[in-house]
Amino acid sequence: MIFGKDIDPKDISTSLVERQNLTLRQDNNRISRKTIGFSKKISELDKQMTLYFAHFNFCRGHLSLISLDCLGRKRKNSPAKTCGLTDHDWSLRELLTYPYHRISTS
Repeated sequence: MIFGKDIDPKDISTSLVERQNLTLRQDNNRISRKTIGFSKKISELDKQMTLYFAHFNFCRGHLSLISLDCLGRKRKNSPAKTCGLTDHDWSLRELLTYPYHRISTS
């Protein structure tokens, strides 16, 4: 991340953000361009996006996050595991049955 007044424009790159946006659009029919799978209600889109990001960060193994298991085999890791938020990649069942509590943000 780059902050401040005296920043050389050559140091700024948006390629990582654009790659993330492309992955999001390709995986998610509700926000793809020119599709009939769009969300009619913002609340439904919000719920679907919450599920997508939870799956993306807790369940899905990423090629850029590879480690070796105890047998020396390459294993893709989720961002949550890599950051130390969990000790394993979650299954979809584990994600959908995890007890959570809504909190007010206001």
